[in-house]
Amino acid sequence: MTSAAKSVYYFGFYLLIVGITLTVFPNVLLAMLNIAETTEVWIRVLGGVVFGIGLYYVFMAPSNNTLFFTLTIYVRSSILLWFIVFFLMGWAPVALLLFGLADMAGAVWTYTALKK
Repeated sequence: MTSAAKSVYYFGFYLLIVGITLTVFPNVLLAMLNIAETTEVWIRVLGGVVFGIGLYYVFMAPSNNTLFFTLTIYVRSSILLWFIVFFLMGWAPVALLLFGLADMAGAVWTYTALKK
């Protein structure tokens, strides 16, 4: 795999872990973010979606599809922007920005790997 492929591949495993955590133990992650516990199904639905996206990353990475890698850069960068908006609107705690920063770090990693 290329360096860009590896960055997407490993980020995919991060997404799989977050997805499983949101699905099986959502309140553990919410507590880490200082967000109130929930019994609503939506956090688990989000976990399923995140897990699914993680599968895309893990299975697409070995194909070395640079169009896919480029798309992940735009999407992961936008996550931080969305989380900043959510924080500024008072909808989310500042701790959510840590997950946005993880997405941005992954995007920067892929971007720099693609530029080599």
